[in-house]
Amino acid sequence: MKKIEAIIRPHKLDEVHNALLEAGFAGLSVTEIRGYGRQKGHKEIYRGSEYNIEFVPKIKIELVCDDEKAEKAISIIIQNSKTGEVGDGKIFVLNVEETIRIRTEESGNSAI
Repeated sequence: MKKIEAIIRPHKLDEVHNALLEAGFAGLSVTEIRGYGRQKGHKEIYRGSEYNIEFVPKIKIELVCDDEKAEKAISIIIQNSKTGEVGDGKIFVLNVEETIRIRTEESGNSAI
């Protein structure tokens, strides 16, 4: 099993979510986060004053899937979140040793 963590632009969440649902990825978690990468934030002007925004708002999507479905999920996330500009985000893929559904105590792929 793989855990896919994707950090994307907030306005791309609905596109990514709908595409993942259509492809059969039923469960995912979404968290509002703030951070920066290479762009190191940005500057904004508010009422004539310039402000340095160090931590940019982003969305973190997390999902766990079978090894065979991981490439499909990654492809969907890239296709639906890419703008081609700096700040599009990152995808992290981690190995999952075990998954256990608390309610039924099922484990492995059947617990996803």
